[in-house]
Amino acid sequence: MSTIGDTKVDDIKAETWASRLGDFWRDFAESKVAVVSLLVIAAIIFVAIFAPLLSPQDPYDLARLDLFDSRLRPGTVGSGGYVHVLGTDAAGRDLLSAIFYGLRISLMIGLLAGLLALVIGMTIGLVAAYRGGRVEALIMRVVDLQLSMPAILLALVLTAMLGQGLWQLVTALVVAQYAYFARTIHGSASAERDKDYIEAAIATPLPAHIILLRHLLPNSLPPLIVVATVQVASAIALEATLSFLGLGLPLTQPSLGALIANGFQYLLSGRFWISVYPGIALVITIVSINLVADQVRHVLNPRRGQ
Repeated sequence: MSTIGDTKVDDIKAETWASRLGDFWRDFAESKVAVVSLLVIAAIIFVAIFAPLLSPQDPYDLARLDLFDSRLRPGTVGSGGYVHVLGTDAAGRDLLSAIFYGLRISLMIGLLAGLLALVIGMTIGLVAAYRGGRVEALIMRVVDLQLSMPAILLALVLTAMLGQGLWQLVTALVVAQYAYFARTIHGSASAERDKDYIEAAIATPLPAHIILLRHLLPNSLPPLIVVATVQVASAIALEATLSFLGLGLPLTQPSLGALIANGFQYLLSGRFWISVYPGIALVITIVSINLVADQVRHVLNPRRGQ
């Protein structure tokens, strides 16, 4: 009987989640701009994942580069026999291929930094809200102190100290961003902490981590989802800024920011495409993510429709 009962409970839970997801999608789809932005993000992710298959050239295979193809205009046929749709850069790399590979690196860094910052910030904010008292005051003062400093300034200092490299850059972005998650989850968790169901859970002999994960966290997630989406876009923008300044990834791991920096010196000479097209790809990526995040915030707003 218990098995049947558990099965029924699981079925009810599955139907409830399916119903919630259906309601969320209907509300989200009210904004055609957000739907189009979501499709753009899906296309960008697809291009980033399958860059080796979609790119006409491996832009970082030195054996396939030809300096005679350096700075070719968009639409020019190169020595390889194919059309460089977006032209080439100073090293003779096909710019379309370089953008596809750059999107892969930029998205990977943005998602990785956003996920790690989410886990660290969420843990800190939940513990502070649950413990309260001096522990909460100490943790949140540290968080508030970091939030008083611009994220780009903190990331600049950290990358200058840690040096170039993928993990050094991700570490700098995580440290610069975790406080946003900690502040957000602390605010929503603090509002839930004094409610009756949390008091009842605390009165039982349940371990603290069970109360945090099963009771406090699920009811504090909606605002965190919005912040997570925004911070992924912010991490991509920060990485591009640092790479443009020469403090991000080395040239062997170029991202969109590095591609923009590579062509910056040629802007005034008329070879605008080397910087402009990677810049357009970066802007489209960041704007699309922000538009989706804005609609998610609108849908999850508890005061919506009042």
